[in-house]
Amino acid sequence: MIQFLDKIHHKDSKNFFLIAGPCAIESEDMAFEIAEKIVRLSDKYQIPYIFKGSFKKANRSRVDSFTGIGDEKALEILKKVGENFNIPTTTDIHENEHAALAAKYVDVLQIPAFLVRQTDLLVAAANTGKCVTLKKGQFLSPESMKFAVEKVRDSGNEKTAIIERGNSFGYTDLVVDFRGIPTMQNYAPVILDVTHSLQQPNQNSGVTGGRPELIETIAKAGIAVGANGIFIETHPDPSCAKSDGANMLKLDLLENLLGKLTKIREAIL
Repeated sequence: MIQFLDKIHHKDSKNFFLIAGPCAIESEDMAFEIAEKIVRLSDKYQIPYIFKGSFKKANRSRVDSFTGIGDEKALEILKKVGENFNIPTTTDIHENEHAALAAKYVDVLQIPAFLVRQTDLLVAAANTGKCVTLKKGQFLSPESMKFAVEKVRDSGNEKTAIIERGNSFGYTDLVVDFRGIPTMQNYAPVILDVTHSLQQPNQNSGVTGGRPELIETIAKAGIAVGANGIFIETHPDPSCAKSDGANMLKLDLLENLLGKLTKIREAIL
C-alpha cells in the first residue's frame, strides 16, 4: 500500500511501516506534538510513517463519551499535520458520506472493525481513489477478509491493506492469532494494530479497559512473524486521553519500542 503514497518517506528502507498517533484529534497542539516526535523517530530508524487520528469517534460505549471536537475542525488539523510535516495521514470513517468528506483532507481512509462487512461503506471509500485500510472484525476469521479486500478491488481500487486488531475472546477480552497474518497477506499487506489488540471492551463501567504493559510483547511478535506494518495509538499522557487511554502507549516510550522492533525486522530479513 505504501507505494501509492507520494508523501511517505523511507520507502526503500525495507523496514516495517508505522501508522501511529492519538486515538482522537483533541487539539492542534497535541496533534503537532505527537507528529513531531514520531516524524523524528521515523527518520532516525528509517521507518515509513503515516500519522493517524480519528476526526470523529462514533463507536462509543455511552452517549456521554467523547466523540470529537467537530468534524471539519479535526479534519483541518489532520490536513495541517500532513502539510506541515510532509507526511501522509489517515482517519477512520463510519458513514458513507464520510468517505468523500475525509478524502478531501487525508491520504488513507480506515474502515473500522465493526463496519468492515458494510459493502456500501467499503465501496464509497474505494470510489474516492484513496488508499483504504480494512480493520478485521473481532468476529471474523482471517480467511473471510478476502471478501472485504475484493469489495475494494472490485470497485476499481487496488490501494488497500488489512489491519489485524485481535479476536473476541469471551465478553471482555481480545487475543491475537498470529497465524492469521500470513493468511491475510495472501490478500493484501497486513498491519498489526498493537494497541487495539490489547483492549478489554464491554467493561461494566462503560469505559473500555486495556493491557498496555503487553504492547511490546504483541509488537515484537507481529514483527517477528512478518507483519508489513504496525499500528500504535500513542499520547503524551494516556491517563488524560479523551478516548482509549487505557490501551495507548505513552509517547515517551515509543522510541525504545521502535528501536527494538527495527532490530527484529533486520534479523528476519
